[in-house]
Amino acid sequence: MADTNLITIGKIVAPHGVRGDVRVIALTDFPERFQTMKEVLLDDGRKLALQTVKYHQKFVILKFRGVDNRNLVEGLKGKLIQVSRDELVELPEGQYYTFAIIGLAVYDETGLYLGTVTDVLVTGSNDVYVAEKEDGKTVMIPALKEVVKNIDLENKRMTVKLQEEWE
Repeated sequence: MADTNLITIGKIVAPHGVRGDVRVIALTDFPERFQTMKEVLLDDGRKLALQTVKYHQKFVILKFRGVDNRNLVEGLKGKLIQVSRDELVELPEGQYYTFAIIGLAVYDETGLYLGTVTDVLVTGSNDVYVAEKEDGKTVMIPALKEVVKNIDLENKRMTVKLQEEWE
């Protein structure tokens, strides 16, 4: 079973060059975070010490200490780079990580249960929370301040004010 305290922030997609560097797709809104990391944790449990971090086009280029040729990193292709929840970048007030929103019970302002958030759709203007009702139907909730009145992560609860056409 996957460790739910670990969050994926990157995926190794290929070797880069012949000196043991790897090309990583950042799966985080904060790719600069790699600059401050001393080591990476792979999804297979291995920890690798970082020697250098560079950026090239849309990729993060990582060089691991003691890994000096392409053959040594070939087997890393597809590995996920993870961090523990306490290593996450702190978000400004009112912003939440997607994984924290999924699973929240959604209620309207009268206390009526509307469903559980099962997905977050990223649109051009604002995110949309997808809540699944007990009957299998879904409610689409725009992630707007005038709609989402409260998010209580501690109690895993979201309170919303829906307009009738959204229900």
